[in-house]
Amino acid sequence: MSWATRVRRIRTGAEKRFPVLTELTSRLVSGNLLDSGTRLAAQAFLAAVPLLFAVAAFAPSSVRDQLRESLRAMFGLRGAADQELQQVLNGGDAGGLRETTGIVGALVALISATSFSRAMARVCERAWALPKAGTRIAAWRWTVWLLALVLVVFLQAPIRDGFGAGAWLGLPLYFLLSTGVWLWTQHLLLVKRVPWLPLLPGALLAGTASTVLGITAHLYMPTALDRALAEYGSLGLVLTLLSWMIVVCAALTFAFTIGAVLAQEPPLDRYLGTDRE
Repeated sequence: MSWATRVRRIRTGAEKRFPVLTELTSRLVSGNLLDSGTRLAAQAFLAAVPLLFAVAAFAPSSVRDQLRESLRAMFGLRGAADQELQQVLNGGDAGGLRETTGIVGALVALISATSFSRAMARVCERAWALPKAGTRIAAWRWTVWLLALVLVVFLQAPIRDGFGAGAWLGLPLYFLLSTGVWLWTQHLLLVKRVPWLPLLPGALLAGTASTVLGITAHLYMPTALDRALAEYGSLGLVLTLLSWMIVVCAALTFAFTIGAVLAQEPPLDRYLGTDRE
């Protein structure tokens, strides 16, 4: 018996015994997940930049300080990178920045930021092989999701610190919050077309990925940001942050897709109410 024949028999046997592997492999190969994650990261970056300037222009100093602390907690910012962030949020003339930005500009920034919400909704729909939801039904959900995500970002510093108790409490709190956010995200952006329970595997995978990447960011990002800033200036800072966003968004895209497949295939389908028979 040739080696190729033996491999085909092993694969056929595995597919019969574990049909979820066939579907999972097919989705991961044909779903262009990395492309979807890259597009999602680009939309996230394009949404974050104008919102950051809008906060710097219109938010009170206490809100700007809270945002700076949360971004520090998320990326482990220090040194030159932290000074750049502080300059953006507090270094300029607020009155002049308001005149430059303007109320209309801030509203346009918020509306354009919903492109990130639409991209996230499309990732969820592709994970579950669902058609695109109608704009009238989904439009308000995009705005609500975006505002909720901004609130979660603002709360990162106290949550990761366990509200003063330390990392021993902050880490499980962050995992639970991440899982809850991604569970709610799927339910909201899928326009309730999928019940809560089948969404749980994807939420757990996304929460795990977010937690692991959150820990990794503290180990990798400070050095990477300082090196990029020293070698390439602000452009290096932008490229490093965008690269990290691609990693995060790709991880979320894979998590939602894998979770959807696991929820619809044996053995979990019997317990999650997605059994097609």
